[in-house]
Amino acid sequence: MERLTQPEEEAMQVLWQLDGGFTKDVLDRLPEPKPPYTTLASTIRNLERKGYLSSEKLGNSYRFAPLVKAEEYRKRYMSDFVGDYFKNSYKELVSFFAKEKKISASELQEIIDMIENRKPE
Repeated sequence: MERLTQPEEEAMQVLWQLDGGFTKDVLDRLPEPKPPYTTLASTIRNLERKGYLSSEKLGNSYRFAPLVKAEEYRKRYMSDFVGDYFKNSYKELVSFFAKEKKISASELQEIIDMIENRKPE
């Protein structure tokens, strides 16, 4: 799975939320400053080329649908991120956020409770 650029990821976030749509649907939901329509259309076509989207021609336009689930991308992205920046150590990741005061002791305790109370699958 190829890593997405920032504009590609923003477009995918909208398409995941909508469970597919037209370029105009994506443009309407992107934050300001919005890219030009043609730029967004190229970005969406790149996503299709990379295998993230399928398209269906409806009249004079195309409706795009996600082929990759958001959760699947998130898992892959986070694994790569932790590998690239934290030596494949989730402990290092959590330590970083603790040192930067981005996570509180109570939030850490919630995480510990989630781990300890996880039901076997």
